[in-house]
Amino acid sequence: MSLTFHWFLPTNGDSRHIVGGGHGTPVTAAGGDRPPSIGYLTQIARAAEDLGFTGALTPTGAWCEDAWLTTAMVSQHTERLKFLVAFRPGFVSPTLAAQMASTFQRQTGGRLLLNVVTGGESHEQRAYGDFLDKDARYARTDEFLQIVRALWDGGTVDLAGEHLRIEDARLARVPDPLPEIYFGGSSPAAGEVAARHADVYLTWGEPPAAVAEKIAWIRTLAAKEGRNIRFGIRLHVITRDTSEQAWAEAQRLLDGFDPETVAAVQAGLARSESEGQKRMLALHGGGRDGLEIHPNLWAGIGLVRGGAGTALVGSHTEVAERIAEYHRLGIDEFVLSGYPHLEEAYWFGENVLPRLAAQGLWAHPSPTTALSTSASRTPSDSTPADAAAQPAAQVPFAGSRTPR
Repeated sequence: MSLTFHWFLPTNGDSRHIVGGGHGTPVTAAGGDRPPSIGYLTQIARAAEDLGFTGALTPTGAWCEDAWLTTAMVSQHTERLKFLVAFRPGFVSPTLAAQMASTFQRQTGGRLLLNVVTGGESHEQRAYGDFLDKDARYARTDEFLQIVRALWDGGTVDLAGEHLRIEDARLARVPDPLPEIYFGGSSPAAGEVAARHADVYLTWGEPPAAVAEKIAWIRTLAAKEGRNIRFGIRLHVITRDTSEQAWAEAQRLLDGFDPETVAAVQAGLARSESEGQKRMLALHGGGRDGLEIHPNLWAGIGLVRGGAGTALVGSHTEVAERIAEYHRLGIDEFVLSGYPHLEEAYWFGENVLPRLAAQGLWAHPSPTTALSTSASRTPSDSTPADAAAQPAAQVPFAGSRTPR
């Protein structure tokens, strides 16, 4: 089975430094040196598409642009790339969400994937008018996905649940193909929902032993439901020609962390209700020492960013080895990102993916549309594309392609 790689659309802004935001962080305006304009996000999406990424995750939360609207716009400037749209089921009715997904599939040629985010922070949920506690939110998500899948099956749906009630609901047109559902969560309630509804269970980037435990846990729960689930992992990545160069880049990012900012972010994240966020915090303990928690796995990003807080750091060969290590545990999908997202997509796509292809672990999903420079490179070629190496203001916007 060929591994699947997704990239990330930084809808809260991008930079050559780490841009704050993510799960459980304070609401702020878009940060970084590169605003999340449709032009810039399209550059990232087009690069990811050409390099061989299958999809791109777009986050959800008050700290970033709306994922549904943004991906709908960017999709019109791409041809193959899928969009892993994160959304929170408590903020929209299940019938409307099922209809939105159906419309998205038709208007993009079937390029929607759904990342269902129950919501781990009560204070943020309340800002949107949702006053359920965490366990109740997971119970509602269970009902929500039950309704959505029944609607996608083409039937008329009536449900009077504890949290959701609908009558005589039906879609005029069901999505084709059905969007796959990606779902994560480390709490017992999250595991139960994932076992019943997820196509892909996502975990944040913990050391392999911890990931293996999660996979075994979810597999056991899914087996009780008579289901098989695929597994994915969310990581940042810093890959360079040599290990020394990669770690120097990690150190440059670390040196840019203002102590006051780190303290403020960590104080906020310490109040998180998310079990996954607690596990991320435990990897670094808020300090700057001992951040390599497994060979080539660096927990430094979690000092200033909520949610996914670890990165694969190393030479192209080392990063490929770590990916293969996770794959041996049962991980088949990788949702990656890096700062800046345009340049790091090229570093990874032109240097790590060819190594994985040489091992028979990956194949470009659409080789005929790959960039000629990318398709002709060998694993020994390691310089990012010239366009990606330029500052953002100098990168030409390749927006002349006729929208689909």
